Amino acid sequence: MKFFFPLLFAASVLITSCYSPEEDIVMTVNGTIFASDLGVTLHHEHVLVDWIGADSTGYHRWDREEVIERVLPYFHDAAGRGVQTIGDFTPAYLGRDPFVLAELSRRTGMNIITNTGFYGAVDRRFIPNYAYDETATEIAARWIDEFENGIDGSEIRPGFMKISVIEQVELEELDKKLVEAAAIAHLATGLKIFSHTIGDVPARGLVELLKEVGVAPGAFVWTHAQSGSMDALLELAEQGAWIALDGIRFDPAHEPGETESIEWYIERLTALKEAGFLERVLISHDAGWYDVGEPDGGDFRSYTDIFDFLISGLDDAGFSDEEISALLVDNPARALSLVKYPTER
Repeated sequence: MKFFFPLLFAASVLITSCYSPEEDIVMTVNGTIFASDLGVTLHHEHVLVDWIGADSTGYHRWDREEVIERVLPYFHDAAGRGVQTIGDFTPAYLGRDPFVLAELSRRTGMNIITNTGFYGAVDRRFIPNYAYDETATEIAARWIDEFENGIDGSEIRPGFMKISVIEQVELEELDKKLVEAAAIAHLATGLKIFSHTIGDVPARGLVELLKEVGVAPGAFVWTHAQSGSMDALLELAEQGAWIALDGIRFDPAHEPGETESIEWYIERLTALKEAGFLERVLISHDAGWYDVGEPDGGDFRSYTDIFDFLISGLDDAGFSDEEISALLVDNPARALSLVKYPTER
């Protein structure tokens, strides 16, 4: 198994990665860097989360140093597997803390990327009240301001947009407003649109709405695409959308081949590869989750299962070093790159 040892994997990535357009840039919590400097990237993870709701959450709810001390060992474990960049997907009003992320980056030397946007799923619990009254243009202005001027008075700027929409059914009016706001902000900033989207119906509706307002599918990342059918994945990938299989975890209770087992993910990745869409695919764990409401943050899940379990399975399934490197280096570098001239298509 070629990638059994983490350091061997990291070294192999440096050799086999073919992505090097140095003009492409990514916004991290420490400012812009070349996309080619991201290295091994887990694009969708979490540091902390606060489930109390938009009307009650805030920085007063957690002790930053306690969070950092709890999370640091997991970042070091990921770094030991060769990880150089982590995208923190916790959105505003759900526990996003750019100050924690900046300190984690300083202490570990890892690149960390945060986000802007609103999370519309889960009964709208994490949508601030003003979002119901504001127009898409007014909401977009808030996200653009964070990109241009920093989050919450800091100089820390988002590197992507994270939104979410209603699950499994047609988009409702609030969902459409969030998508339209994301489109406006994308055209102004070049930030890609990552959307927590569960099921084929809202995913297809989201892509169609983006196209109607002048945003190409390549600006959209279907977060949690593992929730969709293979037909929908292939259909949207063919249109240019990104397919993010980002719930990868090893669970000994899963039978081989059971939905979302390691073997199931390998089957999906193989199908996407055979269809010629591997260059549109992202993988990550959606792990971490220091839970503000639990003692010591609850059961924090590590960022290592891809390296400890998935990679050897991909190797056995006939994936080459270059293909594995594409999933963890080349593809996230392209997906997280800012669109330089987003209004010129």
